[in-house]
Amino acid sequence: MAKYNRGNQQQQNNASGIVLYGKHSVFSALKNPNRRFNKILCTKENFAEFKAACEQNKINATILNVVDRKEIEKVAGNEAVHQGVLAYCKELDNYLLDDILTLAEDKERCHVLILDQVTDPQNIGAIIRSCAAFNTLALIVQDKNSPRETGAMVRASAGTIDMLPICRVTNLSRAIEQLKEANFWIVGMDGSAKQMIDELAKGGKTAIVMGSEGKGMRRLVEENCDITVKLPISSDVESLNVSTAAAIALYELNK
Repeated sequence: MAKYNRGNQQQQNNASGIVLYGKHSVFSALKNPNRRFNKILCTKENFAEFKAACEQNKINATILNVVDRKEIEKVAGNEAVHQGVLAYCKELDNYLLDDILTLAEDKERCHVLILDQVTDPQNIGAIIRSCAAFNTLALIVQDKNSPRETGAMVRASAGTIDMLPICRVTNLSRAIEQLKEANFWIVGMDGSAKQMIDELAKGGKTAIVMGSEGKGMRRLVEENCDITVKLPISSDVESLNVSTAAAIALYELNK
């Protein structure tokens, strides 16, 4: 993953610490050169595996601490599926929109996903996993109305959060205008739209916009879309969970 100059935003994010748990989450984080660790707790049976992972990714294995499972559960919680490993690390740096435009600059075809006030960390984690699965260039969210990175979000993403550029912007409508200037076609997801998503012409640069489950896209965001489309679901079902809808939409764009 490329690393760009993020100025003050980078300094603010680096000051934030999070706790990751579960093998997929920690292994993926260890592979990310932009992730910075404070320490890792693991059970005795996991030590050799994570020591090898640290050495393979040029991370000092002295950050590993062998502990009893109860020590991990004190931090992760009794209900967390931690698999005997937990890591204290820094929150990932935020990508600027200019970073995303730079990534898209030389691509003839690519797509990004924009979330308008989707607030559930589990849903966002699942959406990140779909983004990684369907070659999404980046995820763009509004900084004020989107949760920060958490262990639960990372776990729900199955560690793929370390593979995907995530951009937090102050104003989504302004960000959409910048994407338009960079030749992105803005497609809003709306259950009342007339056109189906599978009828969209494929190719070029596309930004899919998805709103919250309850309210959908906000008016100004929707007005900035070039077109709105819907999923071809049964009339007996009002809507899908936003993470499921995102997976279907991204699959269509990736065909």
